[in-house]
Amino acid sequence: MSKLRNITRLRIIWVYVCHLLFTAIPAVHGIHVDRNQGAGVPLAGTKPVRMGHASMRSGCDQERNIMSFRSFKAGRLGASAACIAVSAFIFPAMAAAQEAAPAANDQAIVVTGIRASLDASASLKRRSPVIVESISAEDIGKLPDVSIADSLARLPGVTAQRLEGRDQRLSIRGLGPDFGTTLLNGREQVTVGDNRGVEYDQYPSEFFKNVVVYKAANASLISAGVSGTVDLRMLRPLAQKDRIVALQLRGPMNGMKALNPDSDNKGFRASAAYVDKFANDTFGIAIGLSATHAPSQNERYNAWGFPNEAAAGGALFLGGAKPYVQSNMLKRYGGVVTLEWAPSDNFHSTLDLLYSKFKETQHLRGIEFPIAPTWGSTATIQPGYTTTNGLVTDATLTNVHAVQRNDLNERTADNFSAGWNGVWTVAEDTHITLDASYSHAKRTDFLLETYTGTGYNTTGASDTIHISANPNGTFSIVPTLDYSNTGLFGITDPRGWGYNGTTAVVQAGFLNKPSFKDDLLALRAGIDGKFGGHSIFSGWEVGVNYSRRKKVSNFTSYFLCPKGGGTNCTVASGTPTFAPVPSAAVIGSVPLAYLGVPKMLALDPMYLYNNSLSAAYDNRPVSLVRDNSVTENVITGYAMLKIDGDVAGKKLTGSIGAQLVHTNQSSDGSISNFSNGAVSLYPATGGAKYTNVLPSLNLSLEMDPSMFVKFSASHTMVRARLDQIRVNQEFSIDPTRLGSTTPGMSVFSSSGGNSQLRPYHSTNIDLSLERYFRKGGYVSVAGYYKKLT
Repeated sequence: MSKLRNITRLRIIWVYVCHLLFTAIPAVHGIHVDRNQGAGVPLAGTKPVRMGHASMRSGCDQERNIMSFRSFKAGRLGASAACIAVSAFIFPAMAAAQEAAPAANDQAIVVTGIRASLDASASLKRRSPVIVESISAEDIGKLPDVSIADSLARLPGVTAQRLEGRDQRLSIRGLGPDFGTTLLNGREQVTVGDNRGVEYDQYPSEFFKNVVVYKAANASLISAGVSGTVDLRMLRPLAQKDRIVALQLRGPMNGMKALNPDSDNKGFRASAAYVDKFANDTFGIAIGLSATHAPSQNERYNAWGFPNEAAAGGALFLGGAKPYVQSNMLKRYGGVVTLEWAPSDNFHSTLDLLYSKFKETQHLRGIEFPIAPTWGSTATIQPGYTTTNGLVTDATLTNVHAVQRNDLNERTADNFSAGWNGVWTVAEDTHITLDASYSHAKRTDFLLETYTGTGYNTTGASDTIHISANPNGTFSIVPTLDYSNTGLFGITDPRGWGYNGTTAVVQAGFLNKPSFKDDLLALRAGIDGKFGGHSIFSGWEVGVNYSRRKKVSNFTSYFLCPKGGGTNCTVASGTPTFAPVPSAAVIGSVPLAYLGVPKMLALDPMYLYNNSLSAAYDNRPVSLVRDNSVTENVITGYAMLKIDGDVAGKKLTGSIGAQLVHTNQSSDGSISNFSNGAVSLYPATGGAKYTNVLPSLNLSLEMDPSMFVKFSASHTMVRARLDQIRVNQEFSIDPTRLGSTTPGMSVFSSSGGNSQLRPYHSTNIDLSLERYFRKGGYVSVAGYYKKLT
């Protein structure tokens, strides 16, 4: 009877959990690590028993996209189905297992799942003499969320930055992504992004066993950031007790329907993992595969700004707006392999391989509304407008010429990382460590814009619009024209914005095709040992690390104009200024109803690109000198004393040491020069060499078995953004500023990088008080001081 009562109790609890999952899924993920009680608080009257955990998590993970200026609920379909499936398969099996099990095992408790992951994270934080935060996967391949950034955003002091509806970058302690560094198994990584900051959606979260965020630095932590250092750690097969085969399949769906007719709001996530040991547990292998199709839907609103409008008595006025509906689909495929070999007590080796490939497709449709007359919109403000606290909040404008856009953005990226590590025991307490790694990333973008309007350069039919301020800070824009009428709108340059640097062009679209390649090779050697006797200094470590990183950035762009004549899209050569929209390009209409536009044309931009538009190379001065490469050769030597002893009867651990970092940075590019109406290009090379000393001290004092006081003092640095180090100087001309005498508004301008830039430096002091509870969980209070120079 007691066995049946236990099963009945678990069924009741499971029904309650299913109810919570279906109605309040965020609570499942709402774990605040800084007050980590989840590991030690089971439901009242129950034991913490694992109940079909893999199915429960796979059916209930959030797939959430938070939009610019607008949020929506993510799809959570599958929660109830997963709960029903788990109930159907797990509880009969549990009942049978309990009936068959010996009575002596009735009270056995196995800690797994979320409870075990929280315990593992707390244990890592507790043991570390450095101030860290960590997360651990509850099971193999089950670090939560879509990307690593989603998971790390749970940690105190760590904030994820959302781009395109996904968490892609991290800010630690309020400093941006450029002030932190990312390691993979302790090795610095390159990025598919434009600069140094890693875009974390290049890493499937299923590939990692745990992640550690270092908020303080020590001498052996190579490439520590100013704000912090994120170390992504893959599973070690020899540490696993048994063979593991794990399969997962999830089906996310956006709560918002697809906003564009050529997009979808449904996707999937699938992963598989295999872990095993051979040769008397001396050789281990871990293999992981992952595939993700992740959709998102955005309703975007961008205001151009708010100038003081003379036609409205000097009140602030909406300068213009650019509302879009955006549909994204991220397709990511990846694989990892870890080989671990320990043939004897004197040698241990690991080889880590990671490959990730993703392609993101974005469909964007919207309308650009130039509004404020003072910014050259040609619109006229009608009498009767309303001004509130110096801002015009309601107005009607005539003679508005808007730009209707159907855009397509495609990004393809590959990321590869390989790392080998070998440790030899050359004496009882002395080890030699060698490490070699290579990290490669390549990205290519295809950014296509297409424009339609009523006529070239404001010569077509004009619109009358009504604007009104909304409580959320946006403006509703209600037009009069029917923006889905192909008899009214055609392929053109509605505002006459096209200019190639010397003459007007018919810019009915634009194409950007940037590409980036980032490579990093690193070699590291170290030796460590222990001291004899009873000194507070228990051991030592010295080593050297060499890294060479090169990032190549190439940019190509084209003006797009209607086919039918002319050369290089110039107006003077007879390029058509207006062309009808081909019926084959029309795929329907889309509403911008959230801002008051009933509907607009939905065109296939690739059909227009392939059949209706001609391309002319963009040879503006600013476009010709963008290609560049930046190379960094860095040698880091370090020495560290390890601390492990007693002070006044209290156990003290930590380290004291320093790094000596020598950097040789260089950049190759070009500089433009303007003379006699012509632009000339000249190759350019520049760079700098510098050496820095980075000391560090870390102490952890065990006040009692459950309370620790941790202190850190260090000096860290992070090199400037790669685009800031480029040698390029880009000359540009803005003919609209002819005759201007306003400072900063010259007709001529030049911008570029500085290949001799020195790093940011920071002096850091950290203090943390941590209290751990007997039944699991902890609470910590931490403070820090940073002085950046």
